[in-house]
Amino acid sequence: MPPLEGKEVVEPSLGKAEHHPHHISSGKIILVAALLMALVIAIGLAGYLPRKAREESAAKAANEEKNSLPRVTAARVRPASQTNDVVLPGTLSALAESSIYARAAGYVRKRYADIGDRVRQGQLMAELDAPELDEQVAQARAAVSQAQQQLSQARAALVQAQSQRDLAKITAERYTNLLAKGAVARQDVDTQQSSYKSSDALVDAQQANIRAAEDSVKQSQANLERVISLQDYKKIRAPFNGIVTARNVDVGALISASGAGQGASPMSPGGVQTAGGNEIFRVAQIGTIRILANVPQANAPGIHVGMPAELTVNEFPDRKFAGKVTRTANELDPNARTLLVEVQVANEDGKLLPGMYAQIRFQNHRDTPPLLVPGDTLIAGNAGLQVAVLTDAADGAKKIHLQPVKIGRDFGTETEVLSGLTGNELLVVNPGDEVKEDALVKADITATQKGAPKQ
Repeated sequence: MPPLEGKEVVEPSLGKAEHHPHHISSGKIILVAALLMALVIAIGLAGYLPRKAREESAAKAANEEKNSLPRVTAARVRPASQTNDVVLPGTLSALAESSIYARAAGYVRKRYADIGDRVRQGQLMAELDAPELDEQVAQARAAVSQAQQQLSQARAALVQAQSQRDLAKITAERYTNLLAKGAVARQDVDTQQSSYKSSDALVDAQQANIRAAEDSVKQSQANLERVISLQDYKKIRAPFNGIVTARNVDVGALISASGAGQGASPMSPGGVQTAGGNEIFRVAQIGTIRILANVPQANAPGIHVGMPAELTVNEFPDRKFAGKVTRTANELDPNARTLLVEVQVANEDGKLLPGMYAQIRFQNHRDTPPLLVPGDTLIAGNAGLQVAVLTDAADGAKKIHLQPVKIGRDFGTETEVLSGLTGNELLVVNPGDEVKEDALVKADITATQKGAPKQ
C-alpha cells in the first residue's frame, strides 16, 4: 500500500507486544478466579461450621440425656401428732323435749300458753271442758255412797245374827241342863243345839258379807279417786321448765279420747294435721343443748365420759361453744363401726337452737400415733397400695424400693400409714413411669422437707 502523503509512517517495533485498551492480562484472570474460589469456600464454611456445631451439641446433649439419671421429687415421712382433732357432724337437739297430749277428752276451754313462752314445771297451760268425765265422777261418788250403805246394812245384819246366836247358845245350854234332870226329851236338846250352830254359821256369813262390803267400798273409793285424777287432767300442765316450741290447738278445739287435738293446726303451714291428730303443746328444755355424734372405730378408744368437746355452727363462725361428753353407748354399731357419743353444751343465752346443723370437735389423745405421708406418694396397683422408698446409692444417686403399706384416715393432702414404714423414710412424690423397683434416680426434696435430717 502506498504511503499517505503528509503523514508519518511509524513502523511497529519488533519484539514488543502491541498495546490494546480492552486487553485483560492473564494474571488478573488468575487473581479473580482465586478470589471467587475463596468467596465460595468462605460461604460454604459459614454454613457448614455452625451446622456442625449444632449437630455436635445436640449429639452431646442426647448422649448426656441418655446417660443421666431421672430426677424425682421426694418428701419425708413424719409422725402424726399425739393429739388428734376429730371433727364430726351432727344435729342439735333439746336436752329434753316432750309432746303434750291430754288424758281427758273434751273441748279446750282456756289456753294460757303459746309458742315461744317460757313455762315452769307444773304451770297451767290450758283447761278443758269434759262433761262426760264430770258425769263419771258423780257416778263414782254415788257408787261409793251405795257401797258404804251396803256395808252399814251388813254390819247391822251381823249384830242381829250375833244376837240370835247368843240366844240360841243360851237356849241350848238350858235344854242340856234340863235333859240331865229328865225334864225334856233328847230330841228337844238336839234341836236347840242345831239351832245354835245355824246361828253361829250365820254370824260367820255376815262377817264375810261385811268384808265383801268393805272391799266394795274400797273399790268404789279407788274408782272415785281414779276419775277425780282424770278430772284433774282437764288442766294441762308443763312437765318441766322449758319453752313452748309448738301449739296445735286453740280455744274450742276438740280433744279426742287419745288426747290429741282434732282438726287443722293453727300453727302449721296450711293447717296440716298428722294422721293420729295433733299434739296439744310441745315443750323443749334448751338451757342445755345436746348433740349426738358417731365416732369412727379408729378414734373410739380415746373417747370417754367427761372429756371436753368444742361445738361450732355456721351461723356463728367466730364463736366456739364448750361442751363435754356426758355418755357413750359403750359399744360399736356393727354396721357402721362407729360409737354413739352424746355431748352436752350450755346454752344460757339461747343462741343454739334445736335442729341446727353443727360440727363437734374432739381432741383425741393417742399413745402410739400413726405416720403421715403426702397423699401423692401412694401408688395403687395390682400389689395393693405401695410407696416408693428412696435409699442411698453410689455417686449421690437414690435407689427405689416399692414398699407395701396399710393406710388409715385420709386427710386429702396427707394420709395416715398404720404399718409398713418406720418413720425415717424418704418417699417419691407423684411417682411416674421411671419409678420402678431398684431403679436409680436423683432426688429433689420438697421445700417443706428441706429442714428435715438427710437420709
